[in-house]
Amino acid sequence: MEALFEVVVVLAIATFGAALARRLGLLAPILLVVLGLALSFVPGFPQIRLDPDLVLVGILPPLLYVAALETSVPAFKLNLRPILLLAVGLVIFTAFVVGTVLHLFLPDLPYAICLALGAVVAPPDAVAATAVARRVGLPRRIVTILEGESLVNDATALVLLRVAIVAATATGGGVSVGEVGREVLVATGGGILVGLLGVVVFGFLHKRITDPVLDNALSLIVPFAVVFAAEEIHASGVVAVVVTGLGIGHKMPLLMSAESRLQIGAFWRLTRFLLEGLVFLLVGLQLREVVRDLNEPFGFLAGITAAVVAAVFLARFVWLFPATYLARLVPRVRHRDPAPPVQVPIVIGWAGMRGVVTLAAALALPLTLAADRPYQRQLFIWLAFAVIVVTLVGQGATLPAVARRLRIPADDPVQDALSAAAVQQQASRAARERLDALAEGAPPAVVERLRGLVQNRTNLAWERLGGTDRETPSQAYGRLRQEMIDAEREVFRAARDSGRIPEEALVRAYRDLDLEESLLRQVTDE
Repeated sequence: MEALFEVVVVLAIATFGAALARRLGLLAPILLVVLGLALSFVPGFPQIRLDPDLVLVGILPPLLYVAALETSVPAFKLNLRPILLLAVGLVIFTAFVVGTVLHLFLPDLPYAICLALGAVVAPPDAVAATAVARRVGLPRRIVTILEGESLVNDATALVLLRVAIVAATATGGGVSVGEVGREVLVATGGGILVGLLGVVVFGFLHKRITDPVLDNALSLIVPFAVVFAAEEIHASGVVAVVVTGLGIGHKMPLLMSAESRLQIGAFWRLTRFLLEGLVFLLVGLQLREVVRDLNEPFGFLAGITAAVVAAVFLARFVWLFPATYLARLVPRVRHRDPAPPVQVPIVIGWAGMRGVVTLAAALALPLTLAADRPYQRQLFIWLAFAVIVVTLVGQGATLPAVARRLRIPADDPVQDALSAAAVQQQASRAARERLDALAEGAPPAVVERLRGLVQNRTNLAWERLGGTDRETPSQAYGRLRQEMIDAEREVFRAARDSGRIPEEALVRAYRDLDLEESLLRQVTDE
């Protein structure tokens, strides 16, 4: 009961913190980390120790899965080169830069364990990057690159961490190139194969399930099942979850009914909200545990912390500019993808926040090195924690101001609306042709009503191109229909209270009215 009580308290605080962040116009991840830092020193507050296995197997898979479900596969493929340069190249580069800097401060330690810390702090956090980038309102392509990077970079870092730990703890003096290659091949190749198998198996099940509740339950099981299957063969569970999520998300319109998609969308929004709030609050709550066993002199601690944080920050920019512009020296690349303005690599570099995966990986560092040799493990955990706090709070809090100052051109809403309207017109034409082919024998009034519905949808798409502040016909319809729905609800509620209809009739009526109101709100919000 005590453990359950602590979980409920932490979730309640995370929910309150997220609500407060929205009220104050702040970024929820940053406020929750700061709130956790403050609560970690409140007397009597539960001391919650972060279990790395819980994060890497229990929290990270569903968050990666829902992010992959919502990622556009065509956009991911279109930006595959910059994504891989960041998710693979930059992670490896950062790990070696940080490992080298750390080895200069701790020359008596094997380079492998210093490289392990580099792998720990190298990957920007999937949750932080997505949450902050979308809230800031960065251009769509930058968001796609950051999301794609955050989906893949954890796998690169964890594979590199595994190799570094094996080298640091091996009694034979290290690992061979062949062993490293085999480890990488099994982790990445096995993860891809398990992920593709997950697409086939769970896609088959989704297509044959007609009950939305069962579809929801299966969707929750998918990321954990894929991770457990990958870990069983020592493959990368992160790669497997991402591959399965991308495949299922891309095929979702063909696999599930409309009702299932609506319910799954609402379910994952709630799940992501709770898990994101939980992980950021938990990061802050670890401060007391992290600093408790530190015994290094303050001057040395401050110096090595500043050096590692600076190495993490600068390595991203040192890598980004050559990766962005040297590739454009190739005519084929330059013709297909012209060089972006300098503001783009700057804002992508500034968006390199670290998060809970970094802390979980640090907590998974070995207790001793080869031959049971001790090392400053608690110092390593502190360095990882410092990188998280500085990048998440410092860079995350200033990212909106940096984006505004750089004046990065935003996506053109008029062009987006124009493209959507053109496609909607084609879709309406296809709908009318299908209606004409099937209209024979149907009541004329029904056919005319359906034709009017198609025309209204087309008109709504073109209305979004208007730049005036006047109320559009669709907005007027939404406003008036909302008042009518409210009046209908009141009549049904009064009839239920007076006993004229049973509760079941009220629930059915409210469900229909709620669905219509939800659609109206989407129209008016746009």
